[in-house]
Amino acid sequence: MAASSQAGFTSPPITPLPQRILLVENSRTFTTMLRAAIEQRLELPVSVASTLAEAGELLEREQGWFLVLTGLVLADGDRDHVVDYFVSRGLPTIVVSGVYDEDLRKRVLQQEIIDYVLKNTPGSVDYLVWLVQRMERNRRISALVVDDSPSARSYAAALLGMYGYHVTQAGDGPSALHALEADPAIRLVIVDQEMPGMDGVELTRRLRALRARDKVAVIGISGNSDPSLIPRFLKNGANDFLRKPFSREEFFCRVSQNVDQLELIGSLQDLATRDFLTGLPNRRSFLEHSQRQLGRGEGSVAVAMVDIDHFKHINDSLGHEAGDQAIRAVASVLQGHTRPRDISARFGGEEFCLLVHGLGDDASAAHFEQLRQAIEAIRLQIGENVLRMTVSIGVSRDPGGRSSLHQLITEADRQLYLAKADGRNRVRSMQLAPAATTGAATPARLHS
Repeated sequence: MAASSQAGFTSPPITPLPQRILLVENSRTFTTMLRAAIEQRLELPVSVASTLAEAGELLEREQGWFLVLTGLVLADGDRDHVVDYFVSRGLPTIVVSGVYDEDLRKRVLQQEIIDYVLKNTPGSVDYLVWLVQRMERNRRISALVVDDSPSARSYAAALLGMYGYHVTQAGDGPSALHALEADPAIRLVIVDQEMPGMDGVELTRRLRALRARDKVAVIGISGNSDPSLIPRFLKNGANDFLRKPFSREEFFCRVSQNVDQLELIGSLQDLATRDFLTGLPNRRSFLEHSQRQLGRGEGSVAVAMVDIDHFKHINDSLGHEAGDQAIRAVASVLQGHTRPRDISARFGGEEFCLLVHGLGDDASAAHFEQLRQAIEAIRLQIGENVLRMTVSIGVSRDPGGRSSLHQLITEADRQLYLAKADGRNRVRSMQLAPAATTGAATPARLHS
């Protein structure tokens, strides 16, 4: 990901996260199957070793190791030595065993490993792929642990850190609320009930005023046996509850389940609000967010309708796949031309809509002319053909920001109609009168 520059500030370059996975196992059938599943489903590179010696050579030769999956039966290492070999090197480690042995499982889980997984159970490959994916995603998630007990707080934070989360700690409710406001990346909060001043239930209630359920998962914890505590936590906004003392495995499963749920909600929201082809906001999302912004009355605003010229000819002559590529290319230019406060969306078909803030007459004209020229400069290789495109743009401007969204879109659509009628590949603009009450029906659109 490239560093971004805005308002004279250049962010530092982002260091890529390690991606390489080491699979250490003497069963060729299992390693072949698991390696293929991880590489195909997750697109993460997997290297395979059958002994500790081979594993050591790979670790020395390659960089960027993220995770180790290891069996316990290797030619050059006993069970305890195998685990210690990787854990002592600071490598997140998942143990994969072919035999169920409760004593062995308990002994291995006393070490700082991620999980102990039986490889010969139905669904073990699917579970391991999910576990690798979960560990990979956790590295981009921040978590907050709130507990007035330093030892209990440190224990939960250490577990989350071992699972890859970036962890912040707070010893009381006010500190937790401050941390949450300071870090928008926090997606998970572990809240203890018994704290002085503000207990966990009250903290959860106040936390929900800052972050909704679809943004942050809250898990309450307590050693109190009061049967009313769980429903009180849940009714005040918690997603889940853990009774102390809890096992590492239960903690990991509860945390992972709740984070999975957040991601699923995010995916469903994207499906509802984003255009599947371009990734831009869809018409519904544009209308909702634009209406909200206009309601703030923050001054000069413009709405632009952008339509690809002769799009039907592109589909008819080069095929619908070429048409999809053309739409994606225009969307990419629009994204690059959209400033932080502006909104761009795919309205449907070959038509896009933009909401732009804070531009005067000359600046607005230059902004949309630059957009038109950038799209005209697109060159797409479609088989043996090079596809070039133009767009027509209709703009409606309101210097006072008092017009309704309907008025702005209606006038922008009328200007788009006139740009098409004037010969296409041009920008037509109109400033709305302060007391504009435009309510005329939208003119028929030209889609060619």
